Amino acid sequence: MPTEESRTARRGRPAPGALLLCRAEPESVAPAARLLREDMLLASAGGGWSVLVPEGRPWLEGGEPVDRVLTGWATALAVGAPWPVLALWWDADRAGYTLASGFRRPVGYVWLANGTPAGEDEAMRTFAGRLGLDPVLDVQSLDMLTRPDSAADARARMRGLIAVLTRVGVSLPVGLVPGEDAEGLRAVARVQPHIRLIEWAGWRDALRAELDAVEGGRLGPWLPWAGGPRAPTLALAQVAVGLPVTVWGLRRHSGGWIAAGAVLLAHGALALAYDLTHVPD
Repeated sequence: MPTEESRTARRGRPAPGALLLCRAEPESVAPAARLLREDMLLASAGGGWSVLVPEGRPWLEGGEPVDRVLTGWATALAVGAPWPVLALWWDADRAGYTLASGFRRPVGYVWLANGTPAGEDEAMRTFAGRLGLDPVLDVQSLDMLTRPDSAADARARMRGLIAVLTRVGVSLPVGLVPGEDAEGLRAVARVQPHIRLIEWAGWRDALRAELDAVEGGRLGPWLPWAGGPRAPTLALAQVAVGLPVTVWGLRRHSGGWIAAGAVLLAHGALALAYDLTHVPD
């Protein structure tokens, strides 16, 4: 039976695709990625970077826009980890990115299919600052992506963005480039060395593995077993933010935002339960 992806391709409209770039090694990304409850392939993407290649079921089968799904996923990964997450996405009409980092408001930019900029210049400067890009040379390169250019379509803009990211260590595996549909990206990812499959293993195992991964990082002092006064504060904040995010996602049938809210609620509830049941010595 033909899939929506194949029907889209036959109509001559490019099928959606997406990549998630995490500023961490695959060993740190794998536990957090399981919380998204989506099968993905994980590979190294340069020194200190990893790339996740999703199957794409939420936008191919459920009809949810790829940008909404990826924004939710990037947010879900970033709130539970001490490293930023960059979502790259594209479909027949647009292409763009979303950068999520901790509890900060995500920042992103969009280009129309013909390459016409459809974002705010300030977003590019915020993007550069959060990733530690050069405030002069790299920002100049990013500014070029916000100016009209009849010779550059949306996919060319995305390639230009990735070229700038190489200066902070990003090196995507050969063949893993914007423009391919989800299945094409997975086909390329499957032949990469040291590729690993990320599968949903249930909330208990996924949370335990994810918390183990961040315990030794910058979030360590905030975790409940660290014994610091900040852990209950973070737990309450996670629950307070996670509940409306989950409700918002349910109302809009957004799997990405439901995942983000669920991660926040699970982390917050786990931390509060630990704080209530463990009395300091």
